[in-house]
Formats: sequence, C-alpha cells, structure tokens
Amino acid sequence: MCYAAPLVGAVVTTTVWSKTKDVRTWWLMLMFYGGALFGVIDHWWNGELFLISENIVSDLLLGVTISAFILIAWGAMVIASKTNFTLAAYANVKK
Repeated sequence: MCYAAPLVGAVVTTTVWSKTKDVRTWWLMLMFYGGALFGVIDHWWNGELFLISENIVSDLLLGVTISAFILIAWGAMVIASKTNFTLAAYANVKK
C-alpha cells in the first residue's frame, strides 16, 4: 500500500493541473505518478499478494514518506526554476 499516498497526490494534482495547466503542477503530477508506479512495481517484485504487504501501517507510512520526499524534490525544482534562467524559460516563468 506504499503506492496509495503518492497515488492520492497524483489524482489531486491531476485535478488541479486540469484547471490551471501550470507547468510546475504538471511536474508534481508526474512525480507523484512515478512514486505510485514505483510502489506498485515494488510490491509486485516482492510477490506480495494483491499489492498489500503484511504490515499495512508501515507500508502507509512509507507511502507518506515517499510523498514527502516528492514534495521536497518538487519544491527544489520550483526554486531552481525561479533562479536558473534555463529552467525558468522552460517553465514559462517571467522574471
């Protein structure tokens, strides 16, 4: 279930992105979908039936941790896009 938190984040950011079409939201959406896909592949790789491990609480906490690190990495990207001209031009940021 470590994929649940990133998947919820992906669905929320997909909804926000569909209304705003902001490039930064699109970055976050893709990162959340990547985190969710990583969780699904991890469960499949370890042979856990129905993609649920034996310790659901620890799995959910792992998903929250993955989501937190996704948000931290995304925040760093947003800050970099405001300070780096190349990233800013790619994100259509007006300085």
